Amino acid sequence: MVSGRSAPSAPIAAALFDTAIGCCAIAWNEHGVVRFQLPEASRAATLARITRGRAGARIHEEPPTGAVAAAIAGIRAHLAGDLDDLRWIALDTSGIPEFHRAVYTVTRAIDPGHTLSYGQVAHLVGAPGGAQAVGQALGRNPIPLIIPCHRVLAADHALHGFSAPGGIDTKQRLLAIERTPGFGEPTLF
Repeated sequence: MVSGRSAPSAPIAAALFDTAIGCCAIAWNEHGVVRFQLPEASRAATLARITRGRAGARIHEEPPTGAVAAAIAGIRAHLAGDLDDLRWIALDTSGIPEFHRAVYTVTRAIDPGHTLSYGQVAHLVGAPGGAQAVGQALGRNPIPLIIPCHRVLAADHALHGFSAPGGIDTKQRLLAIERTPGFGEPTLF
């Protein structure tokens, strides 16, 4: 579920957790997940990124419980190759501009192993010709993987830029984990 309240007001909590691709982080409030962080160069860098700009974030040293524990388990399984669309994870997107929320809603509907182009997403949100604006919105996605911005490609199916740590190498790795045709497959040459 994606909430559309107008302004974030709830304090957040955050936790680090290990996955098949490295240490990730998740941040949440009483309404749902507000941020997700793919692995940075170190655990400290991952923690710093997930809490950046959120003074007073409560850091969980112990594993979270309830819905957040379930989300972490689902993310771990997905990154280990047991694919899940992760759409069941509750999100709080309050404070995110309306156009970005629309882009994220369309993007979240893309199944693992499938992709759309920036232009296709623009068309689906009612902004034909808005591929660049879609790219900018996805570049600001605070909840990658759960809002799978890595599944949006250029019109020529090429990988152009990815704002997550590791850039297009990370994007390609996520697409390969999801067994997306054309990514992670051996080539003859």
